[in-house]
Amino acid sequence: MDRKEWPFDMIRLKAPVLLRDILLTVVGTAIYALGVYIFTAPNQIAPGGVSGLATVINFLTGAPIGLVTAAINLPLLILGWIYLGKTFILKTMISVLSFALIYDHVYCYLPSYSGSTLLAAVFGGVLIGVGVGITFYCEGSTGGLDIANLLVKKKYPRFKISTLVLASDIVVIILAMIAYRNFDSAMYAMISMYVQSKLIDLVLCGTENGKMVMLVTRFGKEVSDFVMHELERGVTKIPSIGAYSNTENETLLCAVRQNEYHRLKRVVHKIDPDAFVIVVSATEVVGYGFQSGG
Repeated sequence: MDRKEWPFDMIRLKAPVLLRDILLTVVGTAIYALGVYIFTAPNQIAPGGVSGLATVINFLTGAPIGLVTAAINLPLLILGWIYLGKTFILKTMISVLSFALIYDHVYCYLPSYSGSTLLAAVFGGVLIGVGVGITFYCEGSTGGLDIANLLVKKKYPRFKISTLVLASDIVVIILAMIAYRNFDSAMYAMISMYVQSKLIDLVLCGTENGKMVMLVTRFGKEVSDFVMHELERGVTKIPSIGAYSNTENETLLCAVRQNEYHRLKRVVHKIDPDAFVIVVSATEVVGYGFQSGG
């Protein structure tokens, strides 16, 4: 198959990169599990996701959180393996198994925090955000509702992934509030979620608000297809000729949010390792798709 015909899921990682990603995924998952074990779960804080749902089930039944998380994830992993990228699901599967083993069989010897609930929400959010951010950096996830949201997005492209994530997290928070019979738990969960989101962005792309990216590549169609269909961003194409090589290329101009840039950079490198990329930090991006946090 010609390289120009490769679908994105068939752009394989080299073995050293894949091994590095797997190791970082385990480290990120361990940090994420630590935030749940020490701070959020003992203080009846369920900040969305499968771990939040597992926290509620643990409160109601006493079932181990790690085991419940793995059980909920299993059918979602199977569906993800069928309909989503297999490399992505492999890393997610490693994260799910690592969480279950580390949470139930390693951290069981650690003490939990039982002081201020506000501090538990904040520091739990910090650890969870850093851990999840590391798994996202490796182009994986911690599983659960991330997979479910991606599957819904694949079936119904008109839905924004950010909207699906918010909706699923709200459902978990409401269930937790009902189970705990405590409205305060919902507010602490929202505080934790806010901290998580900020730490995830910080891990992925630092403190800048956005990126203006200019790429010179021989594979303009493949790169622009990824930006438009996977990142859902617009691209401006400019035909160009290299003055030194006298070869025809395409110059692509696009604006992405900070949490999208790292994924774009990795995919561009896989599609065209010789691509020439210029990146400028943008403090504000105004236009269609960016007016209201899109």
